[in-house]
Amino acid sequence: MNHVELFSGIGGFRQALNLIQKDFNIPFNCVAFSEIEKNAVATYKANYDTTGEIEMGDIVAFNSNEDNIRNLHFDLLTGGFPCQPFSMMGEQLGFSDTRGTMFFEIEKILKIKKEQGEQIPFVVLENVRNLYTHDKGNTFKTIKAHLENLGYHFFSSIFNTENFALAQKRNRIIIFATTKNIPNGFDFSAENIKQVFDAHIDEMKSIYKQQTTLDVLEKEVPAKYFLSEKIKPTILSNGTAGFKSNSKINLLTARPLCATMHKMHRACQDNYFSQEFISSENPIAYLKQKYTKEEEATHHIRKLTPEEAFNLQGFPKEFCKKPHELKMSDGALYKQAGNAVSVNVIYAIMYYLFVNQRLGA
Repeated sequence: MNHVELFSGIGGFRQALNLIQKDFNIPFNCVAFSEIEKNAVATYKANYDTTGEIEMGDIVAFNSNEDNIRNLHFDLLTGGFPCQPFSMMGEQLGFSDTRGTMFFEIEKILKIKKEQGEQIPFVVLENVRNLYTHDKGNTFKTIKAHLENLGYHFFSSIFNTENFALAQKRNRIIIFATTKNIPNGFDFSAENIKQVFDAHIDEMKSIYKQQTTLDVLEKEVPAKYFLSEKIKPTILSNGTAGFKSNSKINLLTARPLCATMHKMHRACQDNYFSQEFISSENPIAYLKQKYTKEEEATHHIRKLTPEEAFNLQGFPKEFCKKPHELKMSDGALYKQAGNAVSVNVIYAIMYYLFVNQRLGA
């Protein structure tokens, strides 16, 4: 099955498909990918063999020549289209933000391929859960209507990464659209796909299976990842008069990784861990002890390393090796991890579609 990965980032969809192929011998062949952020492209090309593939670059520029689209031949389109216009972390401008109009670039590809007589049978898209409610639900209704007008059956559900063997709480909406006949009993709900995932997880040899963050955290990391005595009070603070929060460290399930984690927000938003917790002979017993903020501030507290951030998204820690060799900054790698799709979630969905339901057969 030929695959085009739009807004690829570091290739979360591709990674999941590669693992499905490895575990179940279902061939997926990436023929083209698009990404505009140069560091993400460097990481992508450092970890995947893109020889002979079309590097689409800026999707708007690529689509401006419709022959570019006509010369693509594929069966599966995936993409985590830009979420900032719909995210609660942003200004929620939606389609009035030029990044929000990227969905219509996806639609343009699908429309031209249909007019060409090569309608794409499978589409899988990812975005923030707030897409459901943005503009009183009108944004989501627009996306649904446009795909249905192209002849697609439309499905969606909100998937939480922590339900798919990764130690990170992260809710994202996944949209699945297909022109194939839907088999009896087909159920795209996250609850059903989790049940299928859990029932068959022993067959899934290639994915990471984490129970807690302790499965990810390294015992020893370079000193640069530890907080200075000066910044500790700010990171651990519950906020100021105008902003109150509940800052906690040493979480067994990580908070959602964000693209701006390199800026080091408070511990109510980012993930921090004490060396005392990580190195404890009994970390669970350690957590049961109650520490004041003042006592916590005496501990050796660090942030995640880029390798750990990638791992919490389902990528191997070695994914960072080649970008490091290219002298890529930690900040760039944190941004890539925060923007990535969670590999296990996509794996579970692709397993359900193409192994369990055999839609591609």
